[in-house]
Amino acid sequence: MIESRTYLVVGRVQGVGFRWFAWDAAMREGLSGFVHNLPDGSVEAVVEGERDALDRFEWKMSSGPRGARVDHVNRETGPATGRYQGFSIKG
Repeated sequence: MIESRTYLVVGRVQGVGFRWFAWDAAMREGLSGFVHNLPDGSVEAVVEGERDALDRFEWKMSSGPRGARVDHVNRETGPATGRYQGFSIKG
């Protein structure tokens, strides 16, 4: 079943390659969507795909790349929109 998840990753997650880490994780799992930095220092990822792939992606987001410190990952789940083609890094 395809679903959509929005992740808000809080901690030391900017300036450590987190967006590229998320991009690589999403590409390996065949997910679509985007990731970007937010002004408050957190990272947001909007991701669509199969539930098992999203679970694996979420596990990776909870650890992050070397140099990152993930304090908390908030998740919202909803129906997939199908509007994303591939996965991109914004801003």
